[in-house]
Amino acid sequence: MRDWEAIPNRGRRNARPEVRAVAKGSPTRAPRSRQGKTRLGANQSNESTPMIDRRLIENFDWAIFMTLLPIVAIGLVSLYSAVYPQIQANPTHNLFVRQLGWLGIGLLCMFCSLLINYDRMEAASTWLFLCSMVLLMVVLIIGKEINGSKRWISLLGLQFQPSELMKIAIVLKLASHFSSQDITFYPSLKQLIVPVGLTLMAVLLILLEPDLGTAICVLATAATMIFFMGIRWRYILGALLAGAAMIPPLWMHVLKPYQKRRVLILLNPDLDPLGAGYHIRQSKIAIGSGMFWGKGFLNGTQNKLHFLPEKHTDFIFSVWAEEWGFLGCLILLVLFVVLILLILRVALRSKDRFGSLLVIGMGGLILWQVVINMGMVIGVLPVVGITLPFVSYGGSSLVILCLAVGVVQNVSMRKYVFHHH
Repeated sequence: MRDWEAIPNRGRRNARPEVRAVAKGSPTRAPRSRQGKTRLGANQSNESTPMIDRRLIENFDWAIFMTLLPIVAIGLVSLYSAVYPQIQANPTHNLFVRQLGWLGIGLLCMFCSLLINYDRMEAASTWLFLCSMVLLMVVLIIGKEINGSKRWISLLGLQFQPSELMKIAIVLKLASHFSSQDITFYPSLKQLIVPVGLTLMAVLLILLEPDLGTAICVLATAATMIFFMGIRWRYILGALLAGAAMIPPLWMHVLKPYQKRRVLILLNPDLDPLGAGYHIRQSKIAIGSGMFWGKGFLNGTQNKLHFLPEKHTDFIFSVWAEEWGFLGCLILLVLFVVLILLILRVALRSKDRFGSLLVIGMGGLILWQVVINMGMVIGVLPVVGITLPFVSYGGSSLVILCLAVGVVQNVSMRKYVFHHH
């Protein structure tokens, strides 16, 4: 029996009127009068009410925050090293300063996400998903084309990726759908049709940009949420067979020629060492030349001599590996593993299905981006163009990831507030 099955009103959240119950040490709500105003004498004063109850702050998961800080610091160090030659050549075009600005916006979004009880996010999940779908359609029409892909919408001088917003939207929508279903042990095939259909529609629009990396990340995150819901093995086998059957039409009609070349280069990197295989080849050289201790800060030759392509975005891990060696790579990998485990702990401690699935989804976003990016730069996965969370340069990605961590903290802070009959 799952943890949430022992909690009444776990399936249909709005089936019956609910009463707030509060565990020991958790924040309480003062009784209200018929006019909706808080009555005096209920642990309230005439002073203004703070935005966040002090007892909610006590449940803030500082372990997650303190694990995230060194990851962000590693990202800033790596980015500064990656763009240092460009800063010297053109100080006005400073991507490092821009990233600091995006980081500030991301932290602000993280803080704002703590102010809203995550229960209210369920009501907005459908609208957010629909808006994301519309934006994915709009970007195909008026999107700014960069390197053959229409992924960005320019707004007030800033570039925004709708596919990044879809990462959050699909997690919210799937969590809302499953929390509204009456599921005892395993979701039925009928209950899986809607989430699978919504996911495939989003993935298809992202593939049309094309953005294979984000499409794989969204698909893997949705699959992770469905897996944690509990799914029969015959459904998993059926999904694998269906996926295998889709490979030929995807190869023939969906993948672009350059994407096909990347897959072929993965199988044989020496097939085109100066063309499609150049990225992987130079990335491997950078990582291998770092050896155990690395070459030192700002001393990476692959970086300084401009052999490493896309070094501030997709291949920033190669910059870090060359300058800080195997030891630096191990430290970064351990930090990511600890972060994912801490997020999983929040999911297990959540007192309702919606909160658990929210956290699982947000953790899945981070996990799969790390797996795909690191697998890509070491040559075990094809180059699909996806950033390393909190490390690579990218405003949309950084803000969305900060928002994802904020949602995790939101659930953690309210883990003692739950529903019962």
